[in-house]
Amino acid sequence: MRTNLALLCSYYPSIAEVCRKLEINRQQFNKYLAGASYPTRRNMRRICDFFGVSDSELLMEPHQFENIISLKRRPMAQEALSKPLRHLDRLYQHSQGLDKYVGYYFRYFFSFGNPGQVIRSLVLIYNEEERFFWKNIEILRDPATRRTHGLNKYDGALFYLADRIHVLEYESIEVNTITQATLYPSHRSRLDTLVGIQTGGPTRRGRKPGASRVALEYLGRDIDLRQALKRAGLFNPNDDDLRSEIVALIENRIRPGSFVLDAEEP
Repeated sequence: MRTNLALLCSYYPSIAEVCRKLEINRQQFNKYLAGASYPTRRNMRRICDFFGVSDSELLMEPHQFENIISLKRRPMAQEALSKPLRHLDRLYQHSQGLDKYVGYYFRYFFSFGNPGQVIRSLVLIYNEEERFFWKNIEILRDPATRRTHGLNKYDGALFYLADRIHVLEYESIEVNTITQATLYPSHRSRLDTLVGIQTGGPTRRGRKPGASRVALEYLGRDIDLRQALKRAGLFNPNDDDLRSEIVALIENRIRPGSFVLDAEEP
């Protein structure tokens, strides 16, 4: 039964969502999936009614059950994912856990639209129903006057694949740009700085895409948000408020003998 039950669950975004809709405890449902426990008669009826199968069908050999489900998928169309979301769901299914990285960060990179200046924005990585997401706020303050002349907000998703952290974000106010970043994970016991490469472009002027080094400085899971946002803005790279080691990590130099911009490991 466990193989057949796992097949049915694969049509949904997550096991957590299935458990929530079934109103069955996740820990108990995991025992069904592992074959360590068998559903009570009441829970079996709920599971079968939810997935639109009979208990005898659920107990079939997996290859026979798969053939039956392939014919029954049309009634499940409303619950099944649309094609674009199925691609994202497949990435999530292969992604490793990112619980270690949940929390707030300062994000540093040389601005695409303000040449020679460093952007420090505030990032949040959070977990929702076993998926990991990203929020990023850029407050564009003039380095000299500290007056605000722009605000960008980004939402995105994170995937941990092949020992790299992938971030896909979009500007959520005007929905006019997408940025993709690939970061080295941290294998240290204490989280400090993540570095990588990102691609994108200016949001308000110019259309040229570009690539830059990027660094995330871990702040913690419980911070003073107001004070952190006050520290966001544009900076000259030699500003005393920036750590020199962070600036060194984001300088966009191509090393001798290399033909691509790659990340400097911290």
